[in-house]
Amino acid sequence: MRKRLFQILGFLVSTLGWVFVSCTMAMDYWRVSQIGGQGGSFIIKVAWYWSNLWKDCFIDSTAVVNCRDYAVLWSVTPYIQGVRGLLMVGLGLGFVGAILAFVGMECTYIGGSDKIKDKILFAAAVFHFVGGISDISGYCLYINRIARTAFNPNLDPTSLRYDIGTPLFLGLVGAFLILVGAVFYVVTVFRVIFPESKVVYAYTSRSYATPRNRSKSLYTGYYRSSRQSRMSRQSRKSMESSSSKSSELSKISQITAEEISDRDAFV
Repeated sequence: MRKRLFQILGFLVSTLGWVFVSCTMAMDYWRVSQIGGQGGSFIIKVAWYWSNLWKDCFIDSTAVVNCRDYAVLWSVTPYIQGVRGLLMVGLGLGFVGAILAFVGMECTYIGGSDKIKDKILFAAAVFHFVGGISDISGYCLYINRIARTAFNPNLDPTSLRYDIGTPLFLGLVGAFLILVGAVFYVVTVFRVIFPESKVVYAYTSRSYATPRNRSKSLYTGYYRSSRQSRMSRQSRKSMESSSSKSSELSKISQITAEEISDRDAFV
């Protein structure tokens, strides 16, 4: 139940993020600049200049809008082309990721077995993550262009200094939501796809060792022999020496009478 809840939450959050990013593609006021009192005129007190990814516009105090659409693709400023490309690549990856997420979620009945669905959902998380990074890169490229112009001390005083518009903030929030959704996906399937390695201990059957061979075991070199074992070895040696002496005495006592008579005759 918790796994399914996290997956649904990730799907909603990531989808909301992609909606925010898609909206910024068509929104105006990516950069804004305002001026007033041009030429000492008492009619036009304030004028606004703003731009987006497709056109530059001018609005005067009478709310008259004059816009100039960007020309063909190869005549557009290079950084505008870069921002467009990064955002479109991110949207494409997000579309594929949303389809894979819908197939791989546990609450849907398509996609195969649970293990296959988890792999599909992990692939969807990867698509979302890469797409979110691509969108962030596009917004940061546009913001960097504005900042370089605004904080340039050598800029011509007659040139316009633009400020960051609302779509950039909305787009960054959407990209952050996309990354959060990808994290939710990964959390639910990471342990299933990459399980923890288990250490299996193999225990061998113990073999019985006779008392004589116990001192020759594997632990002989690590532990000293006990006092009882040393005493048993000493007693064993003393018994062997006493047995040897008794055998010699028995040999001496086994002299027959014939050997004694022969010895007396020789004498």
